[in-house]
Amino acid sequence: MRGLVGILQNMQFSLMRIKGLPPRRDCFMVIPLPVQKCAPSTRRTTFLNTICKNLGMKFVWRAWRPLDVLISALVMALSLQTVNAATSPADPNKVLRYVFIAPEANFDPAVARDLYSAHVVQSIYEALYTYDYLARPAKVKPLTAQDLPEVSADGLTYTIRLKRGIVFTPDPVFKGKQRELTMQDYVYSFKRLFDPKIASPHSWLFENKIVGFDEMMAQAKKTGKFNYDASVAGFELLDKYTLRIHLKQPDFNLGMILAHTPTGAVAREVVEKYGDAQGKILDKSIGTGPYVLSEWVRGSRIVLDANPDYRGSVWDSEASTDAEDAAIVQKLKGMRMPQIGRIEISVLQEDQSRWLAFQNDEVDLFQLEGALAPRAIKDGKLLPELAKKGIQLSRIVDPEISYMYWDMKDHVVGGFAKEKIALRRAIAMAHNVEEEIKIVWNGEAVPLQYPIPPGVVGTDPHYKSLLQYDLPMANALLDQFGYKKGADGWRTLPDGQPLTITYTARADGTGQHLQEMWKKTYDSISIRMRGERKLFPDILQAEKECKVVTRTIPWIADFPDGDNFMQLFYGGNVGQNNGGCVAIPAFDALYRQTQKMPPGPERDLLYHKMVRIMDVYSAQRIGYARYRNMLAQPRLIGFKKHPFMPTEWMYYDIAPRK
Repeated sequence: MRGLVGILQNMQFSLMRIKGLPPRRDCFMVIPLPVQKCAPSTRRTTFLNTICKNLGMKFVWRAWRPLDVLISALVMALSLQTVNAATSPADPNKVLRYVFIAPEANFDPAVARDLYSAHVVQSIYEALYTYDYLARPAKVKPLTAQDLPEVSADGLTYTIRLKRGIVFTPDPVFKGKQRELTMQDYVYSFKRLFDPKIASPHSWLFENKIVGFDEMMAQAKKTGKFNYDASVAGFELLDKYTLRIHLKQPDFNLGMILAHTPTGAVAREVVEKYGDAQGKILDKSIGTGPYVLSEWVRGSRIVLDANPDYRGSVWDSEASTDAEDAAIVQKLKGMRMPQIGRIEISVLQEDQSRWLAFQNDEVDLFQLEGALAPRAIKDGKLLPELAKKGIQLSRIVDPEISYMYWDMKDHVVGGFAKEKIALRRAIAMAHNVEEEIKIVWNGEAVPLQYPIPPGVVGTDPHYKSLLQYDLPMANALLDQFGYKKGADGWRTLPDGQPLTITYTARADGTGQHLQEMWKKTYDSISIRMRGERKLFPDILQAEKECKVVTRTIPWIADFPDGDNFMQLFYGGNVGQNNGGCVAIPAFDALYRQTQKMPPGPERDLLYHKMVRIMDVYSAQRIGYARYRNMLAQPRLIGFKKHPFMPTEWMYYDIAPRK
């Protein structure tokens, strides 16, 4: 009945537009002229009044001539046809074949923390904001929000309004009803990041920021249960489409945080129906995004199909200063997105397998890691023979740092004793970063000495670390602090016990090369190294539990601000993104100060002090930022790698395969 009244109401609105009358919130009942001769009965009036009340409207009895009703019905039919045409514009004949170079972990926005899982999370779940496809430097734009946040003069209040009519993908959990996205869904999803049972690695995004939120998490830790029904003072719902966020202090990155995939909206019904004992949704993915998960063979194959009910969008990016942007704009401007109807993802961990698949036209787009670079690139440019075939290259220096850490909770390499600091510093000084770039990555990386990479606010390309490659000094340092060589030529701990350090790497070709490189480093200072290779998701889980002694870890920016990198070394983030489990009080105190500061010289000064502290304690060694080389077949139209979005397949096109 509600649907019938809605149709009648739309007919009425159409007729009023024709007659030039302003739209009203009254609930008119459209009836033919002869009926108006009959006074409406009390019973009929009560019935219609009840319907209108359920719609939140006022009942008004009004009659129209039959011709008016006919015209309105025709306009209504055309309107409905237009609405139906406005569903997802994706073409099922346009299929993108993509490759992950490492296995995904899961697709729960609150739990997934690897790049590969984020590709799928971004496709299924929607955050309030996203990034403009071409804008450089990166620019935040609304996704499900109507506009950018309205920020109070003191920076403590953000008011955000939601677009209306966005719906979740149909699922039996919604009992046959269309489930509209509301701001309550976002508040619920934010709360999931603070649920101790879920143990989200993303709780840092809101910690010590939202009024009343930290207290709610503390109470949950105390009672062992998170109360999702309790209100948070800092999340004020003005109505179902409007959220006002109250901050403890200004947060100059909040807009970018709300564009980050972990803040995507999840329906509470889905979690309560399909979630596991911890409340994680690891086997069911239902969102409002442009794609739905159609097939998933873990660690092998993932298929995404276009969400047929997706509202779509009009491509409207403006060219940046990059030379190729003008051609992209010309090809895509005004096109409805997404265009790609199906995405088939294969997990191919071996370099040679990926390269052969691309050569045989079995893959449309893949990341060309360093080991394969000479097959396609010379001096940063595509080889002429590939360019002649129409092969495309999108190349950027990733906003990332690849760094080496030593677990500060490990009994061999961890701790603050002088001999432990000396051990870590000696290993850091014995490692030749530029040689690693040359051998492991075929020169496809730039060395770094500062933990904030190029292209990210707060970087300092002129900083010089205390940890420089110096093999004689490294050996002298070990000698000085009692790491003596035994009869077999290998060093022992100062107490004479055996000294062996385990290096962990991914179970693929690149992982093998990294282990060989680090074996050479440890051999050069006479320390035994044991190599350990694991699947990428297993490494992430072990790291979260502080069970990885040392490894080379890449961190790609979630958003373009230095805070996203300095938080990696903050003690409060152990068990989240702090892989080395380091907690240095002096560093942590300065980090908390920077949380209250806008980007600028004052914050940069504190960052410098923090980096010097990192150098002194040597819990990590900053390495490099890799080039990201994305190789695409000629049929891709308008592809360009974005530095901060995990994937871009909802923003470019592909020609159907012949």
